[in-house]
Amino acid sequence: MRVPSYLLRVELEDRPGRLGSLAVALGSVGADILSLDVVERAAGYAVDDLVVELPAGAMPDSLITAAERISGVYVDSVRPHTGLLEAHRELELIDHIAGAGPTPAKLQVLADEAPKVLRVGWCTVLRLEGSQLHHVTSSGGAPETQAVAAPWLPLERAEALDGDAEWLPQVWRDMDTALAAAPLGDPFTAVVLGRPGGPAFRPSEVARLGYLAGIVATILR
Repeated sequence: MRVPSYLLRVELEDRPGRLGSLAVALGSVGADILSLDVVERAAGYAVDDLVVELPAGAMPDSLITAAERISGVYVDSVRPHTGLLEAHRELELIDHIAGAGPTPAKLQVLADEAPKVLRVGWCTVLRLEGSQLHHVTSSGGAPETQAVAAPWLPLERAEALDGDAEWLPQVWRDMDTALAAAPLGDPFTAVVLGRPGGPAFRPSEVARLGYLAGIVATILR
């Protein structure tokens, strides 16, 4: 039987020993920590992503209960984790894009692999030509119902998008989809990330998307 794994995002006081206490608390419910990534660090707090395994039959809610027993720890979200654990995800993605051949193939690699690298549900590339919005390519898992407008284009820099905006298809809003976008070579072309059910994109995640999109745009040129 495959052991289920989860992506646990926590906000915790940035104090010595706090992460160790969290690890002990998770271990008390049988959780095995496979990896940890720092999402954001600011004065007095940190946001971390932990990939953890639970024993077969254990409920993911037990992770929340165990973690929030620790003073100064707040669980932002718990999601099933199906991605591979990779040490240098962005570098591998960039390498795959660079070797993918013509531009359409490169964009497809970006769409297919970005969700795993950036820990989101799906990725799509949009281009605005005049008043027409074109869906250049999308990853598996992207909504079948596509947006017909993108009033936020042209886009000058990476930013989180309003998940309740009127341009969003209703099904996206029903799924409480957090969104972020970055220009891809020009202000009228953008790579868009969707995270159904949240959590919201942190400023550091938006910046990470912007850096990646900038590098990809250079490769495409």
